[in-house]
Amino acid sequence: MTTKLNDFSKLCVHTLTTKPWNLRQCLENYSSSEIHGITIWRNVLEGQNLKECKQILDDNNMVVVSIARGGFFPSIHKEKRKISIDDNLLAIEQAAAVGAPVIVLVCGAEEKQSLEKSREQIKEGIIKILPEAKAAGVKLAIEPLHPMYAGDRSAINTLAQANQIAEEINSEFVGVAVDVYHLWWDDNLQQEIIRCGNNDNLLAFHVCDWNVPTTDFLNDRGLMGDGCINISEIRGWVEEAGFNGYNEVEIFSDKYWATNQNEYLEKIKNAYLKYT
Repeated sequence: MTTKLNDFSKLCVHTLTTKPWNLRQCLENYSSSEIHGITIWRNVLEGQNLKECKQILDDNNMVVVSIARGGFFPSIHKEKRKISIDDNLLAIEQAAAVGAPVIVLVCGAEEKQSLEKSREQIKEGIIKILPEAKAAGVKLAIEPLHPMYAGDRSAINTLAQANQIAEEINSEFVGVAVDVYHLWWDDNLQQEIIRCGNNDNLLAFHVCDWNVPTTDFLNDRGLMGDGCINISEIRGWVEEAGFNGYNEVEIFSDKYWATNQNEYLEKIKNAYLKYT
């Protein structure tokens, strides 16, 4: 077991965690709350001047940990696959403009074809965008999603599958993201995290909790300590694997979005210290 955190130097909050706030509100409120790590979801960049966004980030002493999200590569339609590639190239441009070193890939799935075919298209898609990512200095993190999303959101459902693709592509610009919400149930998780470390492939670590019972598989994630995930133990594994990056709080919650976001941010900080 690792020692408990005693500061916020490794705390990162995703903008979607405080969904009611726009980008400026996220930046200013995080910064004033001693939170200087941020993962920017692309919805808050829509219609924004990226140079101005970068200036606001710098003015508030913020570190952009990653951009979310790219991916959604598979489709039975060639034109849709091309649209996805174009969107991922745009994500790379956005990441470079705001200083994000990583793009998190929610890889996608296609219900009208096999998971194996979708995984082939995911690998092909990552390879297609890789030259632009390398040129921009932006890494690509393959995020496995819980099997409940295998039909429409991701054909990559275990860390072993993500590791396999990253190893086959074999580039320092392709790795994986570990999200406890999606992976806590996997009895091979510890050894696959070690595998990440052995290949220097672990690029991101996301935390929240699994409510029991859960009322919505997308928007009822819990604040750390609300549910059943062994978060601190998993954090210990990623640190033992050599990961020394940020602990990213990524919570989709209709419950918490409906509350006062400043009060919610204080709850995040308290839960981070106590349960992460």
